[in-house]
Amino acid sequence: MKDEKRLLYWILIGSSGGQNRACILKELIEKPCNANELSKILNLHYKTIKHHLQVLKKNRLIISSSEEYNKFYFPSDLLENNIELFNEIWEKIWKKNIK
Repeated sequence: MKDEKRLLYWILIGSSGGQNRACILKELIEKPCNANELSKILNLHYKTIKHHLQVLKKNRLIISSSEEYNKFYFPSDLLENNIELFNEIWEKIWKKNIK
């Protein structure tokens, strides 16, 4: 199993908060956002969003603009290169659980 596949499975399925991280990634793939926008779109507390963004950034799945305030988040090259795997996980695991 490739390292990227292990990483995506662990981040999205094998650890607590995976469903929230999957939803965040799905939104960022559609359109780059800041934490406040994600909080409103996903109806999650701002601090929860910030925590998951840090986890995703630490694991190289997202990147951010260099601004401190109103920082925008984007899919990383790692995520974009593995978008088919992400979509496969989304379809099989999360799509049926998300309304």
